[in-house]
Amino acid sequence: MSSTVDKIKGLGNEAAGNVKQGIGKATDNEKLQAEGKAQELKGEAQKTVGDAKDAVKDGADAVKRKL
Repeated sequence: MSSTVDKIKGLGNEAAGNVKQGIGKATDNEKLQAEGKAQELKGEAQKTVGDAKDAVKDGADAVKRKL
């Protein structure tokens, strides 16, 4: 999976998690709030993976330019 795909999926999960949390708070549903928080954290992790892939690629490109 490319870094861009990871980042897009991460943003989607973060957004969906935030919506779930909001609905959970509005309906006083602690389970839905917890699910939303978990999904938000999953999204943050996915974005971090995408950022890491970009950093590795940038590092590899820099090494190639020096060679």
